[in-house]
Amino acid sequence: MTSIEFSTFLKSISPKPLHVLDASIPKSKFIPLDLSEGNPSLKAIDLSSSFDFSKYINSYLKTHNAQVAYGGYQEVRTIYNRSGHFNISDAKKRNIHLGLDLWCDEKTPIYAPLDGKVHSFKNNANYGDYGPTIILEHNISDVIFYTLYGHLSLKSIDNLKIGGFFKQSEQIATLGDATVNGDYPPHLHFQIIRDLQGNFGDYPGVCAKEDSGFYSENCPDPSLLINL
Repeated sequence: MTSIEFSTFLKSISPKPLHVLDASIPKSKFIPLDLSEGNPSLKAIDLSSSFDFSKYINSYLKTHNAQVAYGGYQEVRTIYNRSGHFNISDAKKRNIHLGLDLWCDEKTPIYAPLDGKVHSFKNNANYGDYGPTIILEHNISDVIFYTLYGHLSLKSIDNLKIGGFFKQSEQIATLGDATVNGDYPPHLHFQIIRDLQGNFGDYPGVCAKEDSGFYSENCPDPSLLINL
């Protein structure tokens, strides 16, 4: 299946948008957020400080009378400069975001957008990494793919079992805070993955420019499932 065919397949799964947050949150409470290197307002923020970064996110939500700020797919971001975890070498830095971020309060419940089984989970505890992470495996019309949920609470993975099954709209996790989620303001990193390439409880959520062609095909836009 080509990447175009797979994108068409994802859009065909449901005539209505699917949800990873509470379906009762009205669309009027969602606001797009630009965290790209081209956003001049970020130049005045110390993005290496989760406290300052959180103040920026919270102020943005309050100013727009919103509950959730979202965006980030294929954004080129400078916020990863703070962590050596993203620097493959001086000449090859990972700064292109491969998922959709949903910025909202810690402890926010996260739900399965589709039926799926637990492929794997892990606490990716590197500075700037996902923190607690869950990967679900989905089989829709004999097409297998995966969804990744990063920056969760530690409690979210306490009693998980590989192979455990979640029904669509069943709660799978809650969001963590900066002490456990890689030192970020609370948010969900949601990513679609076609081929996990042998990864377990983890998969790159940020890539280098040189690798963006592969990853854009292997990790299509999550908005194809949750149309915001």
